[in-house]
Amino acid sequence: MSRTAKIAGIAALAGLMMAVAIVAATQHRAPTSAPPATVRDEAGPSRLARELERCASLTMPDSGCEAAWAENRRRFFRQGEPEGAGR
Repeated sequence: MSRTAKIAGIAALAGLMMAVAIVAATQHRAPTSAPPATVRDEAGPSRLARELERCASLTMPDSGCEAAWAENRRRFFRQGEPEGAGR
């Protein structure tokens, strides 16, 4: 393959990539809406938040804090929920 053919091939490929980038940048996409937030009970999250706030300042192990952090992890990773719950 000649040097000129290689240059022409690379230029064509670069032009194609530039065209794809321009089309992708100029397309208007509809904004996606965030999934609705689910609140199980009003007292639970605030109680948990207060407990985690209290635990953040402690330096000694505390069983109440360990339970609060476990609950926070469970809620964060949605462990223990049946399939489809919260959707």
